[in-house]
Amino acid sequence: MKILVTGSAGFIGFHLSKQLLERGDCVIGLDNINDYYDVDLKYARLHELGIEKEAISTTLTPSKRYAKHSFIQADLEDQAILHQLFHDEKFDAVCHLAAQAGVRYSLENPHIYIRSNVTGFLTILECCRHHQIKNLSFASSSSVYGLNSAQPFSTSDSTDHPVSIYAATKKAAEMMAHTYAHLYGIRITGLRFFTVYGPWGRPDMSPFLFADAILRGRPISVFNEGKMSRDFTYIDDIIEGIIHVIDSPAKESSHFDPQHPDPSISSAPYKLYNIGNNQPIPLLSFIEILEKTIGKKAHKNFMPMQDGDVVSTYANIDDLGKDFNYKPHTNLEEGIQNFVHWYRQFYAIEPI
Repeated sequence: MKILVTGSAGFIGFHLSKQLLERGDCVIGLDNINDYYDVDLKYARLHELGIEKEAISTTLTPSKRYAKHSFIQADLEDQAILHQLFHDEKFDAVCHLAAQAGVRYSLENPHIYIRSNVTGFLTILECCRHHQIKNLSFASSSSVYGLNSAQPFSTSDSTDHPVSIYAATKKAAEMMAHTYAHLYGIRITGLRFFTVYGPWGRPDMSPFLFADAILRGRPISVFNEGKMSRDFTYIDDIIEGIIHVIDSPAKESSHFDPQHPDPSISSAPYKLYNIGNNQPIPLLSFIEILEKTIGKKAHKNFMPMQDGDVVSTYANIDDLGKDFNYKPHTNLEEGIQNFVHWYRQFYAIEPI
């Protein structure tokens, strides 16, 4: 297929693009390469895909490594560039991963999240509508579960009580997607990711923050006095789930009951999935495994709960298992070992 991957300089977008290219798909990557975190890491990911920093522009740049890969730098809100791209390339599928990420940053800069995650997503939906794209998948987040404390989180649960602007924009994206599936017959699947980690990971997320601090002898901030747990999910398992969804676009559900509507299905071609490890890990246990892998103890600063955060995440992945025989394969010890190995290589830090 010819697939547009937005956010391809990002953590998940990079890994997805690489996997799709290696199985023979044609991939057009798009990213605005903003400075929310270290742009050198984003350029390094693109370099791995054969896209050199000096060649990047607002027109397609061909890869020097993959014959079926090109990249374009653009903002999601730039309707002219996006519509021209869709018109010229005639994609078979779109995987929309680009977004302004970060729960805590959304409390300080809410307008950025509306522009990127709501207005930007509207541009993608409009492009799919006007250029006859019938296969769209997009990134949502476990953050949408908000105040919901019934675990494991199920896509059939209510998500009407978000606790951050970031979560609210992801909830809004799900609602917008359903509307376009209903009105225009676009087959749309939303993917709620659960704490993704692994090589080339995001520097603003706890696995990276903790490893960086421990290796460099700085203290780590442990929020809610450490009384938290996360459904840490290794990047390869996430990519496997995404590719299943790209290959099998959403369908109308004969089980949808308008008298008792399930938010995860519809009479429209719309579906929501959780992609997680289905195994929440206490934060302090995660830190212990990281310490053991690195070979060095962390200096912990225990802090109160942060605004916008949740105590625990735990993904019910039954639907993904039923529809695609999906099952995560990477245990936490192996995943952390792979991440720490990559981190030491990338930042040239010798083993202790």
